[in-house]
Amino acid sequence: MIKQFSKEVITKLKYYVYIYSDPETGEIFYVGKGIGNRVFSHLTDTADTAKSRMIRRILDKGQEPKIEILIHGLDDEHTALKVEAAIIDLLGKEKLTNKVRGWQSGVFGRVEVNQLVSHYERERVQIEEPVILIRLNSTFRYDMTDIELYDATRGVWRIGDDRERAEYAFAVFDGIVHEVYKIITWFQAGSTFNTRGLLDKENRWEFVGQKANEVIRSKYIGKSVEHYLSRGAQNPIKYVNIKNNENEI
Repeated sequence: MIKQFSKEVITKLKYYVYIYSDPETGEIFYVGKGIGNRVFSHLTDTADTAKSRMIRRILDKGQEPKIEILIHGLDDEHTALKVEAAIIDLLGKEKLTNKVRGWQSGVFGRVEVNQLVSHYERERVQIEEPVILIRLNSTFRYDMTDIELYDATRGVWRIGDDRERAEYAFAVFDGIVHEVYKIITWFQAGSTFNTRGLLDKENRWEFVGQKANEVIRSKYIGKSVEHYLSRGAQNPIKYVNIKNNENEI
């Protein structure tokens, strides 16, 4: 196997996206982007990662991982990052040894066309009911299942007593409403599910609820509520139409 590119090849490759796969099964286990000889660096990586362990298992058998360039000739790193993210989304991160999803895949990754239109058209909506906007900045992805989105939205949050006044909880990503839940009741964190690290769980809460009726859902899903949100705010919780609505950090 070639272990490095010549200067001439590097010049013509520019930025590229590559894959590693198992030579016996053909299954892809890693997607990456790079320039120069980046594609070969994993063969000598001694870090204790799922990717490195997979490569060592292959090498210990006297074999070599199959390395392929998916696309090359890309002029800038951002384009390579977007292509890498799209490939990871297509294959599914759970099938790969990549530690994280692709760069900005929450925004530029795999997305259903209606959601994409909502993202760019950003039709503003005026909220009339007492609600809590819950921003899913780090946990959201467009291909989440219903239960994944529900669990990501319902907990666990550091939130005050005004939570009891909210009728609905909005799952919000990038200023767009992706689901609306009718809140039934609140529990102390860790009471009804345990899918996240709870840290100081005595100060955190989770709700149990259900999807709102179709009249409410159709009114808000796919609409922009970014005009209610402060730019740069770290607190993922925002009350709307709730008196004495002091957000807690």
